[in-house]
Amino acid sequence: MSARSASLAALDQCLDAASSLGASVERYAVRDLGLPLYDAAISPPLAARRLATAVGRADGLIWSSPMYHGTVSGSFKNALDWLQLLADHDPPFLSNKPVGLISTAAGTQGLQAINTLDFVVRALRGWVVPLVVPIPQAWRALDSSGRLLGDVRMQLDALAREVVTSSARLGDPVARTAATSA
Repeated sequence: MSARSASLAALDQCLDAASSLGASVERYAVRDLGLPLYDAAISPPLAARRLATAVGRADGLIWSSPMYHGTVSGSFKNALDWLQLLADHDPPFLSNKPVGLISTAAGTQGLQAINTLDFVVRALRGWVVPLVVPIPQAWRALDSSGRLLGDVRMQLDALAREVVTSSARLGDPVARTAATSA
């Protein structure tokens, strides 16, 4: 949600790499969606419907979340809860969609958020690609202009390749990748 979000910087790097591989990409930042707390009893807001539509038609996904208190951010989890709108799709939820996972952390950890996201992907019938990118001490991975530094950029480029390649194998030859970050 911050103006200098390491999660968005990581996502943007990954999307740039996916685009350079021929994927058509759409970026959804949770802070721009302005989603209310998920409530099945209310009419879904337009932003939730747009997000669910994009996710439903995407061949692959890249998710990037900061780690707060050992897990994904609440705002990111709320956005994922709105994917309930895909329950009645055929096929439902994320069926047969590869998902790349990124987490950023202020401390030395980062994998806990990845593990949480992995559980969510599987619960929604998607496939997590083998490479995941937890970025510990994310503040050290950014230069003064907010761009990611060398090794992290290479890992994110590799993640983009895995998502695009997996999307092509499971769907259209040119993957449409929707991405979401908190």
